[in-house]
Amino acid sequence: MALHFVSYGDGVPVLALHGWTPDHRLMTGCLEPVFNRLTGYRRLYPDLPGMGQSPAGDIDSSDGIMAALREFVAQEIGDEPFLLIGESYGGYLARGLVAERPEQVLGLAMICPVGTLWHKDRKLPEHAVLRTEPGVLDSLTPDEDFTELAVVQTAAALAAYRSDVAPGLALADTAALERIQKNWALTTAPESGPPYERPSLILCGRQDAVTGYEDQYALLPHYPRAAYAVLDVAGHNLQLEQPALFDALIREWLQRAAE
Repeated sequence: MALHFVSYGDGVPVLALHGWTPDHRLMTGCLEPVFNRLTGYRRLYPDLPGMGQSPAGDIDSSDGIMAALREFVAQEIGDEPFLLIGESYGGYLARGLVAERPEQVLGLAMICPVGTLWHKDRKLPEHAVLRTEPGVLDSLTPDEDFTELAVVQTAAALAAYRSDVAPGLALADTAALERIQKNWALTTAPESGPPYERPSLILCGRQDAVTGYEDQYALLPHYPRAAYAVLDVAGHNLQLEQPALFDALIREWLQRAAE
């Protein structure tokens, strides 16, 4: 299956996988400000099947999405070493790709990744709003669900939500996603093989009420080169609520992966 994608720059491939329901803009919005100040990286941002402009076809499982990703890697990257970044569900898929090709992936970064797959089994904090600005909520339209996840409710966070998150949500094939979610677990668990020994990064939001921050700690033995950071005043959209810290930690990971 051909996935819709956008690509920027030249050099070492960087494959960035968005989370469940949004599209590639979730990743370009937070990562391009980092990479625009760097050279030597070719960034690849696909829309996962059933999301953005990538059709789901007859895919009915995460295994099917992984098969589409394997095909994408074969076509766009081949055997070349590459860096891998995944957000939320994209982090789960990224862990699966790493398990399949640990020698090819130069480094793994995860943003608010799924630690425990099923929501009912996760250890989650209560949703909290910790930073606000006057008038922001008054500017919302009736169909905007910005406040559902937002820990930081400022004009800048709302603008990033409108550009990076909301457009993808509007395009999602909800019927296909409901079908796929019935078979959400990968047949081969990502951490079932040997530990991944290359530089990694696990970023979590202290107020993330979607994937939390506790379950991801259990991943650390499998990723012995992982930096594990839990950021305060950050929910599931950590990258747009703490952009300066996000930028610094991604750049530090890139430096470690290049050594």
